[in-house]
Amino acid sequence: MAPVTWRMSVATTLRHAGCVFAEEEAQLLIEAATSPDHLDYMVDQRVKGMPLEHILGWVDFCGSRMVVEPGVFVPRRRTEFLVRQAAKVASPGGVVVDLCCGSGAIGAALSDLLGSCELYAADIDPAAVGCARKNVEPRGGRVFQGDLYDALPLELRGRVDVVLANAPYVPTGSIGMMPPEARFHEPMMALDGGTDGLDAQRRVALGAPGWLAPGGWILIETSRQQSVETAALLRASGLSATVASDEGLNATLVIGSPRSR
Repeated sequence: MAPVTWRMSVATTLRHAGCVFAEEEAQLLIEAATSPDHLDYMVDQRVKGMPLEHILGWVDFCGSRMVVEPGVFVPRRRTEFLVRQAAKVASPGGVVVDLCCGSGAIGAALSDLLGSCELYAADIDPAAVGCARKNVEPRGGRVFQGDLYDALPLELRGRVDVVLANAPYVPTGSIGMMPPEARFHEPMMALDGGTDGLDAQRRVALGAPGWLAPGGWILIETSRQQSVETAALLRASGLSATVASDEGLNATLVIGSPRSR
């Protein structure tokens, strides 16, 4: 089958399966296929609902291809806003911690934007840690498995310049409304934020003052509806807090820092 015919055939199949960007996805799958049988397999997986990024093994995030393996949370386009806001307050060579790192794409992308940083990433999920190492270690960073700050080397206490946190913030009762791609192919621990969606954020906010350096920053991705409560969590921990948003990306962050700034 000629390449153009392949693309048309694959795009039609994907469109019928409900893929909104069928033509673009068809081109990516064709480019990634090593044989016609491999292409058929990938198309079949996509039709069954597997995220395109898990099939390809990578995601385009902040202009770089980041490794994303099956069973690992796929970085969302809106999270690029967190990275770009962090780049405004971070300095090259600074100490950066990516909590609930998933694939490690957030910290890795910030490292790329800064040119260099002392990068640490942590996640409780061993699958995420294994994937994150493929994105973080080539950039000179280190990845640890464990629960939030408990995973980090103690010598980082009081000297972290930037904490990045895309902790799970979907309320448990809203999980069922998420797209099947997320519900069936991403780890629930990366999605479920508890009854009000703020369980992980509470702990991130509470621990932040002990780890931030003087003049440090913490950036937490949240939703527009939860942003007031997320900001209140940072203030309750002794930090200042401001809300930033990008309407085009449907992205909302709360940015905190020591009140003495």
